Amino acid sequence: MDRKTFILTGDLKKVMWETSWPAVAAIVLYGINNFLDAVFVGYLINTKALAAVGMAYPLSQIVLGFGRLVGTGAGAAVSMWIGKNENNKLYQLFGSFNILCILFSLICTVPAYIFAHELLAMMGAKGDLQTIAVDYFRATLVGTIFWIYGLALNMLIRAEGKMKTAAAMIAIGLVIDLILKPVFISTLGMGVAGAAWATNCGMMIYAALGILYYARGKSSFRTNWKSIAYNAEIGKKIIRLGLPEMILSVIGVVQSIIIFNALARYGTEADLSFFTVLNRFFLFLLTPLFGLMRGLQPVVGINFGAGNHERARTFLKTYILAGMAILCPFFSLALLFPEDLLKMMLPGTDFHPGQIQDFRLFFSILPLLPVTVLALSYYPAVNNSKKASFLVILRQFILYIPLMLILPYYFGIKSIYWGSALIELTVAITTCFLLMKPVFKKLQVNRLRSS
Repeated sequence: MDRKTFILTGDLKKVMWETSWPAVAAIVLYGINNFLDAVFVGYLINTKALAAVGMAYPLSQIVLGFGRLVGTGAGAAVSMWIGKNENNKLYQLFGSFNILCILFSLICTVPAYIFAHELLAMMGAKGDLQTIAVDYFRATLVGTIFWIYGLALNMLIRAEGKMKTAAAMIAIGLVIDLILKPVFISTLGMGVAGAAWATNCGMMIYAALGILYYARGKSSFRTNWKSIAYNAEIGKKIIRLGLPEMILSVIGVVQSIIIFNALARYGTEADLSFFTVLNRFFLFLLTPLFGLMRGLQPVVGINFGAGNHERARTFLKTYILAGMAILCPFFSLALLFPEDLLKMMLPGTDFHPGQIQDFRLFFSILPLLPVTVLALSYYPAVNNSKKASFLVILRQFILYIPLMLILPYYFGIKSIYWGSALIELTVAITTCFLLMKPVFKKLQVNRLRSS
């Protein structure tokens, strides 16, 4: 049975397992990589370097945001076209895909490299902290084309339902990154820039593996992988379906700028390091959920393209329940052993009871996140990117940015932690309403018919 037939007709739980566990494993590896990145910097250099990397890291996510824009948009389109058997569009895809990857790489790299000092100043970095952060950020920017192209290609492979192949490519790139990090940081004496260069090398291999996959004709559809012939209709569709991911990344950076500035203004360097560690660990715990998110997209997209709309909705419910089940052990670990987890990344630091409380508050909403995160994957996959964009704008632009400007001024830096929990609760409730609205309408229509 080929992947398309399996996704369209196979048992729901089996399809979820086959398409999700490689994606979960790959994203967990990516999370471990980010986690160990901070561990290496914290252990091999110092806490000031860790704070600097933490301040530069959100800016580097803009690069990945462009990769996700192209990868999510093209991947959602590919899944639907596979379901609809639109082979001509699949063949023409790479012309627009390649042009967008090159264009966004230039848009990211040139201005960001020139204005690196100003961007890091916006994040609240000053003095030595700013100098270290700029070194890390500029080294990261050199590898922009590999970051964007590698991620977007990998998301295309996942869109075919070939999760194991995509996961193997991610794993190879990350292993190379982890091997090179201590070598570049300590052995070659490159400091924080060494951590960035190790990641660039890993992403270079990652992108090369994706190119080889299509060059050798391994994909499930015919491609013209070398094409640079831009098709306006296909390019527009890629951007429209991938835009929610881009909005999430960009506004997330704005959110980080506000939070880091609040920490720098109302807190200390120790508070910056604490938040950096907490945020890295939070993202690490979310990695299985991001894996499910990537596994859901091709399953929903292919079924939606083939007209199996109810089956697509059932998959969403199944994935949400699976996400909650996966996160519960991590949630318990974070609440029961917060100090032990923090000391892994900030060795020799004593944490006061207020920080432990902040840690627990920040992590209290973890079980609710599968609803929001998986909805952001579901809506573009069913050609409804407007709802995904609304959820992203609600969370980041309407709630996070205004509240994180106001709350720390009146309530201090502790409000960053309890305010974040309240925002995530509000977004989760709103997402549930949007997902249940079609069900309520259907019930209402059935009642009118029966009466």
